[in-house]
Amino acid sequence: MQTKINYIKAVFTDFIHRLKDVRFAGQVIFVIIVLLISWSGIKAINLNHSLLNQIATQKQQNIVQELKNNNLRLQNQYYESSQYQDLQARVNFGLGDPGEKEILVPRNVALDYAPKIRVNNSQKSRINISPIQQDITGWVNYFLHRT
Repeated sequence: MQTKINYIKAVFTDFIHRLKDVRFAGQVIFVIIVLLISWSGIKAINLNHSLLNQIATQKQQNIVQELKNNNLRLQNQYYESSQYQDLQARVNFGLGDPGEKEILVPRNVALDYAPKIRVNNSQKSRINISPIQQDITGWVNYFLHRT
């Protein structure tokens, strides 16, 4: 342990004696300046890279916002169109164009002429039913002896 300490002291004193030489001291100062300039350059490059990433992110957000604005502008144009207003007048107020007649068909007559749709068990399982509804349906089927 003592020999290591003595070795370190010897290396340090040798370095101090070499610093008295102007050429060696100049080289040490030059290396320190180069290291400081390199460190500063690396920090500048890193800062530039992070700023470029922020700029790219902001540009992408700007493009997305412009697309949303265009979409809203198109929706507003549609809402102002006569097609939309006619459709809403028909749906909400039951209005129609001049000369049109409305025919009311009873539900049972309409269902007689509607195409019959058969749902098999595999299609029933695909229909989204809440677990509570499934339990109730299961108990009803059990008590009514259905399979």
